[in-house]
Amino acid sequence: MPSTHRWNRGTILATPSKPLVVGGSPNQGGVTVAGANYEARKFGIHSAMQSVTAFAKCPGLIFVRPRFDVYREISTSIHAIFKRYTDLVEGVALDEAYLDVTENRQNITYASTMA
Repeated sequence: MPSTHRWNRGTILATPSKPLVVGGSPNQGGVTVAGANYEARKFGIHSAMQSVTAFAKCPGLIFVRPRFDVYREISTSIHAIFKRYTDLVEGVALDEAYLDVTENRQNITYASTMA
């Protein structure tokens, strides 16, 4: 999730060195972090953490609101790539899927080669 915001937003988020989380503002009580980039994780911030706790760990933390329409669009594009290799795709979440590539459209012998 965080990488889609860096990709779709302005220059403040364009540099991967800034800690960023997807979730509500720490000013809204009870709101949790939906996702954290690697820079935020260095501060011990993770998904399901309360936003106020995340902000306490990293006062310069950038908060962005979830954009599920963008996540769905990107997920659909990625699943289209999967379909180039196999019809046996089981979506688990927007950013997760299992693929059975035992027999695949590209006739690639090893899954590691396909990856």
